[in-house]
Amino acid sequence: MPNILGNNIKKFRKSKGINQKEFATKIGVSNVVLSRYENGIRTPDNETQNKIADILDISLDELHGREKKEYTNLLEDTEVLMFKDKEGWYKLSEERKKEIMRELSNLADFYIEKDIRARGKE
Repeated sequence: MPNILGNNIKKFRKSKGINQKEFATKIGVSNVVLSRYENGIRTPDNETQNKIADILDISLDELHGREKKEYTNLLEDTEVLMFKDKEGWYKLSEERKKEIMRELSNLADFYIEKDIRARGKE
């Protein structure tokens, strides 16, 4: 049986430049216990897995080797929701589409802030 969890603990720990002793201390276990986790001899309990993921700044899914599910491409979703009926949208370059999206996002931020301030004066 592959040791995905242990291999990932070791891989992500090393990628963060944390040695085994330091990491063991951070997650509240001994060096020997951490070594057992990394070698698949022992499995950390749920609380320890959460600590490991938090310290390594990864999700539990990543720690367990499950594919990270990315939200579908925001630009594509926005195109479908807002622009599918706008003639000429699909003729624009990708860079121009992104520029328009940034401008719309800034405009939305402006109106949200304006609304928040107006409610604060009531």
